[in-house]
Amino acid sequence: MLATTKQTLTLADTNSLFYQLAAESTQPGPRFIDRDPDLFSILLSLLRTGNLPSKARAFDLQDLIEESKFYKVESLLINSLSNPSQFEAFNLERSQLLPLNGRDTPSAVATTPFGTLHVAHGSKITSFDWSLRRKSTILTQFTAVDSLLAVSPNLAAAGATDFSGLQILDLETGFVRKTLNWENVTKSGSMVQAIGASRDLLFSSFESGRRNSNSIMVYDLNTFSPVAEIGHGEIFGADLDSAIPATKLEWVESLGVVMASGSHSGLSGVSGNVKLWDLRSGSAVWELKEKVDCFADITVSDSLSMIVKVGVNSGEVSYVDLRKLGGGMGSSDQWVCLGDKRKLMNVKKEGAGCKIEAHGNQVFCSKGGDIELWSEVVMGSRRSEDLLQDRVLRKNLMGRVKDMGGARITNLAFGGNKMFVTRKDQQSVEVWQSSVRGLTALRTGKHQTGAIDLMVLYRSQFQILVCMLLLCYV
Repeated sequence: MLATTKQTLTLADTNSLFYQLAAESTQPGPRFIDRDPDLFSILLSLLRTGNLPSKARAFDLQDLIEESKFYKVESLLINSLSNPSQFEAFNLERSQLLPLNGRDTPSAVATTPFGTLHVAHGSKITSFDWSLRRKSTILTQFTAVDSLLAVSPNLAAAGATDFSGLQILDLETGFVRKTLNWENVTKSGSMVQAIGASRDLLFSSFESGRRNSNSIMVYDLNTFSPVAEIGHGEIFGADLDSAIPATKLEWVESLGVVMASGSHSGLSGVSGNVKLWDLRSGSAVWELKEKVDCFADITVSDSLSMIVKVGVNSGEVSYVDLRKLGGGMGSSDQWVCLGDKRKLMNVKKEGAGCKIEAHGNQVFCSKGGDIELWSEVVMGSRRSEDLLQDRVLRKNLMGRVKDMGGARITNLAFGGNKMFVTRKDQQSVEVWQSSVRGLTALRTGKHQTGAIDLMVLYRSQFQILVCMLLLCYV
């Protein structure tokens, strides 16, 4: 016989079966639940502590998931096994490989905060749930998906550089909920170059089919109705720099701005620009033109308050301190190189194909088949007058020796306590995972007023187990 309390059951969400049982405790008589009592015991322990007990290892995860859905407490299981707070950058190791259907290699990867994964490969998008157990694949109208963003576990925004429009896709049915277009002056198609989002807004970078104009459109994330247009650019004559489309969009929550960056390759090398757009005014509050060692890839870390790039010539990581930015134009001197400055004028383009992404308090940069991890080292005191002193970042190589190397990395993404990696010419996704640690109880400090006994009746070996909740009062 198992025992629990009414107060324990009320720790669950109000729409859960556990909470409903507690709410009905004033009614006399037992409560019958025709489910597996062993799994019930594990979920009860999860409810009490927020952690799965050690005996849960004896059960298949899918059985626990299905049982948690029956009791409507799957969120507890997700919190226990795939919580972003469990992500430990220095504790990541390659844990599994997720195969994809077909022969196409991944072109774009999108995740949700608690680990749902969407992978674009060819004209298909394959989705994995937070447990990475359930997989589904839909066929899109695109020849190849170049930009992908997870709006929710079952909804994504997708676009391509050779197909007009930004599509909002239902990833369970493949149905196109809505197609968003930018109406340019030439009335030609509008191709998606990048997608980004804040908590309430969706951003999309468009380029006209004639490739002579571009813009960044802002939409309401709930209704997908247009809110604003920023960054409209037109090419005049031979001045290609006047209208480089943004190929990366990232929201900077602390500043309330959108970082938009783009580059192109010409006879004089690779050039580009980085802009911070204020949505309230619709204007760029800061801009940096890239001529020397332009970025192969670039990202922004809100936690570290810096823009970080990997140089296309040098292959070295550099950053701009967001706390020291002034208004208007920036200077290339604002970049602080964390590696060998002598490589900045390298003509070998050692950084070509490198990827860089910020997550939490770290920056991850791919170099061929390996990953560098950059973290800030706190030097001295952290008093307010010391906040703008020179910053020190240190580099570490990711993973154990057996995890190192492999084909060139093409995508880095993060969700839950995991990092996802795709590689050139491989029809799969690598999962790098932190070890799961227990979480504290969901609620504490409440006096327990009632006891509920759980009794299991075994009628015969061939009959269904019946769980009975008998309410007692003390």
